[in-house]
Amino acid sequence: MNKKEILEILKDNSFNEELYKKADETRRRECGNLVHLRGLIEFSNFCKKNCLYCGINSKNTGLKRYRLSKEEIIKTAKYAVDSGFKTIVLQGGEDDFFNTERMCKIIEKIKEMNVALTLSLGEKTKEEYRAYKASGADRYLLRIETTDEKLYRKMHPGSDFKNRIKCLYNLKETGFETGTGILVGLPGQGIESYADDILFFRELNADMIGLGPFIAHSETKLKNAQNGDMELALKIMALVRILMPKINIPATTAMETLEKNGRMRALKSGANVVMPNLTPYNERKKYSIYPQKQGTDALNTLELNKLKEEITLTGDSISEDFGTSKNYKNQ
Repeated sequence: MNKKEILEILKDNSFNEELYKKADETRRRECGNLVHLRGLIEFSNFCKKNCLYCGINSKNTGLKRYRLSKEEIIKTAKYAVDSGFKTIVLQGGEDDFFNTERMCKIIEKIKEMNVALTLSLGEKTKEEYRAYKASGADRYLLRIETTDEKLYRKMHPGSDFKNRIKCLYNLKETGFETGTGILVGLPGQGIESYADDILFFRELNADMIGLGPFIAHSETKLKNAQNGDMELALKIMALVRILMPKINIPATTAMETLEKNGRMRALKSGANVVMPNLTPYNERKKYSIYPQKQGTDALNTLELNKLKEEITLTGDSISEDFGTSKNYKNQ
């Protein structure tokens, strides 16, 4: 599809259900009837960035900050592996306390557990990315949030749009299974920019795409903004699946937060990844990137089993492998 064709689909809501069905069929044909579970550890809510939409931005003085220790991170990862997870996701704000040496030691310890490891740590130098890769990290998620440069600068004061793009290409060149993604519904985000986002994903040849609706946070400058549209987010996700059939796409917690059955709808519209939360209870609520964040509690066996049962009701099975993107395997 070209930009004009993508825009025609995004503007027309008369065949949404057919679009979702086509995305689901494409996912099952290209990636199989499997859903990959990733154990998410949100290990630090310190962040030096001031993104206007994010509740853990550096200007939010009312937020209680925390950092998990190396020992806490390793203990939580061990619990995940013992619980059957094949992938660990380490996610945090851009926290300089976790320098290259500290992160590499954590990566090495987790990789001793024979598990795939995804990092989501923000913008780093190419040398840092190389060090993470050499220590064993497999994947890296760095969301672009919007490819509209003017809007990007507005939403990310003091940040460099071109450096964000450069980081994504550095990740690809370093050999990471590379993920990116967008928010849907940022104030001032025009529908043409979504088409540009989709084309950018394809140009980058990303291996993972995560997207979800914008949700206004009361402790940010966008507290009075309208939330993003769930249907539009699902349509963009479905289009991404059809255009990039072999990638991995998570059913994001933002979708589950905005709509009670959001996760299951996403899994029936092209998504094939779910990331249950392993963050320790005493810190979890402090990782407040948006309010009332929903998601499956992976420290609760009953809730985790309920999630697995829900997934099987869609006709899928829980993957028993590392869940490497088929797009990445084919490169």
